[in-house]
Amino acid sequence: MGHAGMAATVVRYLRSVGSPTSTGAEPDRVDALPRPDLRAVGEDERAPVSPAEFRAVLGNFASGVTVITAPAAEGEEGPAGFACQSFASLSLDPPLVTFMVARTSTTWPRIARAGVFCVNVLGAEQGELCRSFAVSGADKFAGVAHRPAPVTGSPQLDEVPAWIDCRIHAVHTGGDHLIVVGRVVAMGAAGEGDPLLFHKGRFGRLAD
Repeated sequence: MGHAGMAATVVRYLRSVGSPTSTGAEPDRVDALPRPDLRAVGEDERAPVSPAEFRAVLGNFASGVTVITAPAAEGEEGPAGFACQSFASLSLDPPLVTFMVARTSTTWPRIARAGVFCVNVLGAEQGELCRSFAVSGADKFAGVAHRPAPVTGSPQLDEVPAWIDCRIHAVHTGGDHLIVVGRVVAMGAAGEGDPLLFHKGRFGRLAD
């Protein structure tokens, strides 16, 4: 069997067991909650660390803060958005970024239905803006100035230091979270100002 035949066989197998495959094209549909039964620790096993210890130790890792936004999908009244600290660049070629979202998020299914999103990187003075997008059930965009991102139309928040416009490229299971991969289609940065940081449950900024 040649390389092409082997590859086709592997793709057919992965599809048969429900694993994600990639052909280089954007997916026609995004599964908002893929493969829900996967667990890192079995039901009859004890987790190696407690949730409290996990949070306390990982809280020592400082991260930037973003707001992930998406336009209203068909049949929905307004845009969607949530505050997210688990964002990172992933690949240069092709240009990919990633963020993680809890499986229990009520905002994520709306972003999945839209199929696109914009990452708004927050600046040091935008802690209150972050808090407004961290609440559940409120109109998060009330009083928040924004414009459509140039390619996807996702809300690009005014006065953010940087923004990244994306199409959803893939979604993977990561325990009680989902790993969302976005393909960058446009981006921009003001090139000035300090970032908003999150460390040990509190906002902070770079010190001179």
